[in-house]
Amino acid sequence: MEDLLQNALETAAEEALGAGLPSANPLVFIAITAVGLLMALVYVPVRVFLTITARSRRLKLLQRIRKLRDELSPS
Repeated sequence: MEDLLQNALETAAEEALGAGLPSANPLVFIAITAVGLLMALVYVPVRVFLTITARSRRLKLLQRIRKLRDELSPS
């Protein structure tokens, strides 16, 4: 009885741990990580540039509005 139980447990463990599952390929992990890093290296500088230029455009527009308001206001 104990032998049957031991045999059943060993068989179940072998089936669950790797008989049907392929091993993870480290090259796939490295490739996905490299693509993520490349995306970050492209995204961050572009996002910073767009943020700076948008603020610059907003500041110029505000300055223009203030200048026009000062010119049109009666003093």
